[in-house]
Amino acid sequence: KGIVGWVIAHDEALVIPDVSQDPRFYSQVDERTKFRTQSVICVPMRIKGRVVGALELVNPDRQLLRDEFIVSVVEAYASLAAVAIENARLYDRLQLENQGYRRVLKGGETVIVGDSPAIRAVLEVIERVAPAVTTVLILGESGTGKELVAKRIHELSPRRDAPFIAVHCAALPESLLESELFGHEKGAFTGASSRKLGRFELAHGGTIFLDEIGELSPAIQAKLLRLLQFKEFERVGGTQTLHADVRILAATNRDLRREVEKGHFREDLYYRLNVVPITVPPLRERREDIPLLAEFFVQRFSRRLGIPTLGVSAEALQILSRYHWPGNVRELENVIERAMVLFRPNWIEPEHLPPELRQGEFGSAETDSDLPPLWQVERRMILRALEDTGWNQSAAARQLGISRSRLRYRIKKFRVPVRKGGSRN
Repeated sequence: KGIVGWVIAHDEALVIPDVSQDPRFYSQVDERTKFRTQSVICVPMRIKGRVVGALELVNPDRQLLRDEFIVSVVEAYASLAAVAIENARLYDRLQLENQGYRRVLKGGETVIVGDSPAIRAVLEVIERVAPAVTTVLILGESGTGKELVAKRIHELSPRRDAPFIAVHCAALPESLLESELFGHEKGAFTGASSRKLGRFELAHGGTIFLDEIGELSPAIQAKLLRLLQFKEFERVGGTQTLHADVRILAATNRDLRREVEKGHFREDLYYRLNVVPITVPPLRERREDIPLLAEFFVQRFSRRLGIPTLGVSAEALQILSRYHWPGNVRELENVIERAMVLFRPNWIEPEHLPPELRQGEFGSAETDSDLPPLWQVERRMILRALEDTGWNQSAAARQLGISRSRLRYRIKKFRVPVRKGGSRN
């Protein structure tokens, strides 16, 4: 109602030199405030083409508002005010989300961040399938968070108090992977000096997550199919049939249907795994979750690294929201960590983002040759953690928030020197 209501409804500015002649003017406001309004300028406030309010300027002078410069100033202030209101709304939303994150983190549960329709659909399927013992095939591009989905299914299942064991099938050669999954007997091969329990035995009563299931060799596919059909297997080099009470969750970034057509993946195994498929959407299809994810990672690295970064500025969020994210959520996580480690900012600004992101926003690359690549930053962090913990790899892994096996992998990958006197325990 009134002048403001008309401007919002029609998305059109009004300049009224004499309000006494305009029936839309509410004289009750003047009566209560003892202010005598003669003229009014009212302009819409827009965010991304959507009207979110109106800015009204009242004046006891009629002539002043005829000045076009005054009108342009009011419109400029309206644009600034709209951005400020949108930022405040976003901040309030993030505060509410973060309260939920803190409650979840204190409970030690896996956090799947997002409020988009795409991610809500994934969460709904997780809640439905978790109570069952059904095999689940988790599909999605690299970096979308397939392992988080698997962990969340386990945490909501009746097996939550039993082990959850993840195996990254692409990280091991076939000869080692078979032993890793099914175990081996003493003397089964050169170097097998003792019996080793496989991951399926260690996960007894719980859940095993097989990441990159499409990388399995035909021989291991056959053993896995038997385990799915009959819940039994033998260790490498063994003859005793063992029984496995384990729920299998598998994941891949490949099109397994096409792999079946090419003869690279067993059709019968595919159907055994694909009982309930869950597709994790890429980040470019859930852009509305980017502000929540960015804030979540800021809080995570602020605690882990001791860097008091408050958040991501509206300008930087705009750049993050427009980038295509080929590496998905993992790439966004790396971008936030890189900005915090290199710059230790109070707020992450556009200049703290990698040049390829800013190029996507502004159309031309910005020179950033002085910034080291992310692998060098990660190598430096590993070295610092090892030095801080007296070269104790277990303690360094805890400080970095990763497993000891992953730390060893990164030490080898980045060729991090390890002192001989340092402890690996």
